[in-house]
Amino acid sequence: MDNVLGAPEKWAWRSGFHRVAGTDEAGRGALAGPLVAAAVILPRREELMGLEELNDSKLLSPAKRKFLFKSIVENAEAWSFACASPADIDRWGLQKANQVALREALLNLKPPPDLVMVDYYRLPDLNVPQWSLVHGDRLSRSVAAASVLAKVIRDHLMWFWSLLYPRYGFDRNKGYGTKEHLEALAGCGPAPCHRSSFRSVSQTRLPLEGQLGE
Repeated sequence: MDNVLGAPEKWAWRSGFHRVAGTDEAGRGALAGPLVAAAVILPRREELMGLEELNDSKLLSPAKRKFLFKSIVENAEAWSFACASPADIDRWGLQKANQVALREALLNLKPPPDLVMVDYYRLPDLNVPQWSLVHGDRLSRSVAAASVLAKVIRDHLMWFWSLLYPRYGFDRNKGYGTKEHLEALAGCGPAPCHRSSFRSVSQTRLPLEGQLGE
């Protein structure tokens, strides 16, 4: 584990906090599928078995993320996740949907945290002290762990959607606006799991009937 990763937790412990939760999300910029938020409380130990290579999920290979997912679940004092569906995102907007999912993931932690570390911005209506960290998933090991959980869970959900709507290549693009995905949108129109409030989706025509499973 990188020497820098985990420094915020050390500061928190020295300040008298005991259960430090990190939270992060995956899927903010995707055109399809849910936004997945995760929250994790890791033990107060300098080294955790199997987490030596923990880092921001975006810097890890899919195989490494899956390995770390198992190690995080085995080591964590508590972990949780929550989803904002495409309908939630269309109804509330991306920022509010993100905040609702992050807050729900944190509220589901048992035991509850006494400090929360959030990547980039503060969460409203959270009755727990919180630290907002720039590049939190590269500084805080609990935020990095949450980023891995959120990414792996969301990738699995997108694999499921790829079985229902194989034309879009969700198992490969995870719902992001790749060339393959945009071409499928232009040719087939949106599927029910697309975010209709996003411009790249709303500008395409209505979905074709009978594409389920084709």
